[in-house]
Amino acid sequence: MSLPVRSVTPEFYVAAQLAPTDMAAAAAMGFKTVICNRPDMEGGAEQPASSSMQAAAVAAGLHYVYLPVVPGSITPEQAVAMKQALDVAQQPVLAFCRSGARSTQLFMLAQQTAA
Repeated sequence: MSLPVRSVTPEFYVAAQLAPTDMAAAAAMGFKTVICNRPDMEGGAEQPASSSMQAAAVAAGLHYVYLPVVPGSITPEQAVAMKQALDVAQQPVLAFCRSGARSTQLFMLAQQTAA
């Protein structure tokens, strides 16, 4: 099984909302780190909680980072936090949010940030 991911750089990819069952597929695709940029409950009760996502990621051998950001309200501090997470992350990295756009935007802002 492969996931619908989009390459931003050779080492950074984005995806729409993932499920805990997707973590094994992410690991099989070669990803080493997963970053969740979607706040818990943003999509209602059907959205998997970050804690269940993290448990599934760890079980699949992935490093997991929870860095939630509100759409259209990314702060400079969140851009710095993303840069810091990326600086220590094992690559390649897969980040996700509702559609992948917020993760892409946060990545771009992190590239312009001095941590």
